[in-house]
Amino acid sequence: MQRVGEVLFNLDFYNGEDSYSDGPIEDELLELVKTYNEDELLSLIYEDSRWPILYHLSPIRRNLIDWIPMRPSSSVLEIGAGCGALTKSLCEKAEKVVSVELSKKRAEILAYRNQEFRNLEVRVGNFSEMPFEKEGFDYITLIGVLEYAETFLKKGNKSHTVFLNQIYEILKPDGELWLAIENKFGLKYWAGAPEDHTGHLFDGLENYPHNSKVKTFSRHELTVLLENSGFKDLSFYYPSPDYKLPTEIYSDDFLPDPESFNGISPNFDYDRLDMFHEQTVFTQLIRNDMFPFFANSFLVLCKKS
Repeated sequence: MQRVGEVLFNLDFYNGEDSYSDGPIEDELLELVKTYNEDELLSLIYEDSRWPILYHLSPIRRNLIDWIPMRPSSSVLEIGAGCGALTKSLCEKAEKVVSVELSKKRAEILAYRNQEFRNLEVRVGNFSEMPFEKEGFDYITLIGVLEYAETFLKKGNKSHTVFLNQIYEILKPDGELWLAIENKFGLKYWAGAPEDHTGHLFDGLENYPHNSKVKTFSRHELTVLLENSGFKDLSFYYPSPDYKLPTEIYSDDFLPDPESFNGISPNFDYDRLDMFHEQTVFTQLIRNDMFPFFANSFLVLCKKS
């Protein structure tokens, strides 16, 4: 166990290999978070047009969870924490945060970026191979991770269920899972945006014929998957334009207004086609009560009991 600033940095579960990376730009990110504070990083984002810089460093990402209330003296497990885009929000509201990240380089970026928090432990390694405290966690976050379950569990089509079962077991009886993922039937994919993970057009719509290791879900599929894993009280939210850089978040009780909703989804990492005008189509879908089916992303708050 070592420290990065005030943060506990735990390498006890690290196997010495980072199985994924954005490449050399992660070295740049590490130097940036060592050198600059959050306000200075915001200025750098405006000057650098590269997608990994925006994605990993933008404070807009915290819009996804900043609004969610948390119980006092709570404990949080952040699975697949990446470069720590959401970690600050958790550390500011929880008594204890454990952030798990499979990549050592990304875990270092996370730790240096949040080095002022004494309530943060960063664990490097595979979540599925880690023992956790018997008392469990009040909250567990799974933001952009479930779709990769097969790559690190290697249990075929059962990987997603096994993963969610493991999470269910370490939640407290009144605990809550926060899950964010792309909608495989998101309107942007019909309109000509490549699938976010594979880069192929219509990949999710055709149920991933090109890649069986990454998989997102429709609202119905995700509901069935979560309920079969023990979660019964599900609240669906719809980050817009998606969960990565959300500027608005809707719910079943507060759906977008068809006259004012901006449904155009920018692509920062891939070129894309524009097969129709998304905002015009979204207007029609909202008027016909179809927005939840075609929303580009889901945020689901899942209670254990």
